[in-house]
Amino acid sequence: MESQQLLNISHLKTYFYTFRGTVKAIDDLCLTVQPRESVGLVGESGCGKSSVALSIMRLVPPPGRIVEGKISLLERQLLKLTDEEMRQIRGKDMSMIFQDPMTFLNPVMKVKDQIADVIMLHHGKTKQEARKDSLKMLSMVQIPSPERVADYYSHQLSGGMRQRVVIGAALACRPSLLIADEPTTALDVTVQAQILHLMKELIKSTGTSLLLITHDLGIVADMCDRVYVMYAGKAVESGNVHLIYGRPAHPYTQGLLQAVLSIDEFKEKIVTIEGVVPDLVNPPKGCRFHPRCSQAIDKCKEQEPLMIELGRDHRVACWLYK
Repeated sequence: MESQQLLNISHLKTYFYTFRGTVKAIDDLCLTVQPRESVGLVGESGCGKSSVALSIMRLVPPPGRIVEGKISLLERQLLKLTDEEMRQIRGKDMSMIFQDPMTFLNPVMKVKDQIADVIMLHHGKTKQEARKDSLKMLSMVQIPSPERVADYYSHQLSGGMRQRVVIGAALACRPSLLIADEPTTALDVTVQAQILHLMKELIKSTGTSLLLITHDLGIVADMCDRVYVMYAGKAVESGNVHLIYGRPAHPYTQGLLQAVLSIDEFKEKIVTIEGVVPDLVNPPKGCRFHPRCSQAIDKCKEQEPLMIELGRDHRVACWLYK
């Protein structure tokens, strides 16, 4: 039911107006996140995943803009709010972890002040109270010697510590929704595992919902309850993680899973999906995946498939199913 939804994205379209033409980064996307739920959004680079995050936060950079659709958070229509109202929501009701923490952290502010600023803005606490809370957040994200690190600047931190600070700032006001856009891309594998485990524990303890944007299917399997598979600006399949990983319906989802290496199965070579992501200025007619699909039929080349229910908590947009 819609009343139970924390985040509801309905028929969202976000376009970028470039000298080459209109890039349809997001084209008619529907997505929901329930309270205390972790949802994954996966797909190849260039499919529009990061544009979804920026659209929710109302931070789409020029020449892009949201041209159609609805985004509601806690039953508030975000696209109807003023810039000042959105500033009150960002950090308090929803927060975002960016791919590169250095783009988020202010290089001339100490770590404690960056977290304290968020707390003062949304909770109205004094600077002294907010700094005390920022130390608690640094301890919560398992930064060693938080009193010492609190006086550091971002350039004095390792990549893993920067990401921990960003997570601490994002969760400082206990937001209802945390958006994480490729949160471990810039980290080595060992630190990746530590950060993901930390996020999982913090989300569980705070009751925050998660929208995790990634190209790594293994991370989604470990972190998420449901998953949306995106291709060329559209969702092509969605549902329960275990159900989709066990019985993928869309040929694109099948191709993504076949390309994943597993310790349980020996592969002499990686099975890849032929071709490349289409140009979103001039996408293919019909199903956007049909030029790369080995199962395509004539209808796929002419008509765009609609999302249909395959079963409980499993939807797919493909003409192979009726």
